[in-house]
Amino acid sequence: MWRSSLWIIVFVFILSGCALTPDYERPETELPETWEQVQDEETRESIANLKWWEIYQDDTMTELIELALEQNADLGVALARMQESAYLVTFTRANQFPFLDIFGSGGRGRQSQEINPAATTDNNFSIGASLSFEIDLWQKYARGTEAARADLLSTEAAYRSVMISLIADVAGNYLLLRDLESRLEISKRTAKGRRDRLELVQARFDKGTVPELDVNQAEVQLSIAEAAVAQFRRQAVQAEHSLQVLLGRYSDPIPRGERIALDDRPIEVPVGLPSELLERRPDIIEAEQQLVAETARVGVAQALRFPAISLTAEVSAVAESLTDLNASDAGEWNVFAGILQPLFNSGQLKAQMKAQRARAEQAQHRFIGTLQNAFREVEDALISITTLREERAARKRQVEAAGNAVRLSQARYDGGVVDYLEVIDSERTFFDSELEESSVRREALTSYITLYKALGGGWSEPEDAEEEEEEAETVEDGGESSDEAEKASEEDDA
Repeated sequence: MWRSSLWIIVFVFILSGCALTPDYERPETELPETWEQVQDEETRESIANLKWWEIYQDDTMTELIELALEQNADLGVALARMQESAYLVTFTRANQFPFLDIFGSGGRGRQSQEINPAATTDNNFSIGASLSFEIDLWQKYARGTEAARADLLSTEAAYRSVMISLIADVAGNYLLLRDLESRLEISKRTAKGRRDRLELVQARFDKGTVPELDVNQAEVQLSIAEAAVAQFRRQAVQAEHSLQVLLGRYSDPIPRGERIALDDRPIEVPVGLPSELLERRPDIIEAEQQLVAETARVGVAQALRFPAISLTAEVSAVAESLTDLNASDAGEWNVFAGILQPLFNSGQLKAQMKAQRARAEQAQHRFIGTLQNAFREVEDALISITTLREERAARKRQVEAAGNAVRLSQARYDGGVVDYLEVIDSERTFFDSELEESSVRREALTSYITLYKALGGGWSEPEDAEEEEEEAETVEDGGESSDEAEKASEEDDA
């Protein structure tokens, strides 16, 4: 008899290692060997692994980024969400182990003597322990733990994604603020020049040498410049407010560094290999880990349709007094096993399993779509760096030519060769050219940030990035990081 029971136990534990769904395998993706905008073999280290912010040589920008990483609210939310996922791994993993409960009770009472005349007042005390365990026949709980770990890695990637976006937003908003202030200075300088020109035209009109139309046209041009001053002053203040929110503070003024120049920097930047995006870009990692989690939950949903076997053991002592609880006759115990097989709700569970398969399919499409979008963003950033530098060089030549045209047209007007319309046209072209050159300059500077973000770069230096990758791998394998989360949970419980 005991041999039969032993074989049954061995058979049950063999079954407990059987999974109803295969392990996760990454969907096949045809990755290009190099970038379209990089014709030669790009083997240099990617800008994502370098101190990309040193390109700008602006200590103020670096200080603002460090401050944002310490105080930004969105980053704090992402960190708390990651910590929540770490604790949920411990919570879910606990289902794979037995549960031990301790209970005790004590009371004193008597039945009604109208019903039982011999009833007396009795004491009743009990103490015991209960051990329960559900055998994970179809790896229902193992798959649940796998899904929870994937959720943890997904939130870690989401945290890194928020960090990268925060760094890019701080740097981008800082450059936008500097650009708006530059355009504000251009507008102020233009307004001053047009105000002086209006006084000169007004004086000539008072002497009767020019028509009133010239005065009106000069007033119009001055109003345009003054409106631009108000516009850019408003936008600069609003940009500073946005930057203050990113830094996690309220009304402290934003410091400004020296003017950033990239004129002596090379156009080509190291971008690494396309395949590196799979391991580095956080939104791709997040999407893939979500796919891993949804795939594991297919196994959970499938296992719910099959029998569940539970084992329970209970030991207790019951006596009429506390001192008798240690007596050998006070002991009670029982051991029993239970099996549960869904019958009438099997259709419901089957529909649940199919719905989970559909969710896994959605996650797979999202992963592939995220990967495709990542490649597009990198290619867009690469072409932007090249073309924006070319465009800015052209804009600089345009500004120089437009400035010279203004000087010539004013001289021709003062000499009575042309009417005031030629002066207005040249001034308008020069003003627009200066504003556009400032804007394109900011876009050229921002294109490096866009590339860094598209490549999935991080604030960490290469050594730190490798350490973070090793930590992520140990979490995925259920190693040290998961244990640390469990220890943290135990400390909180204590």
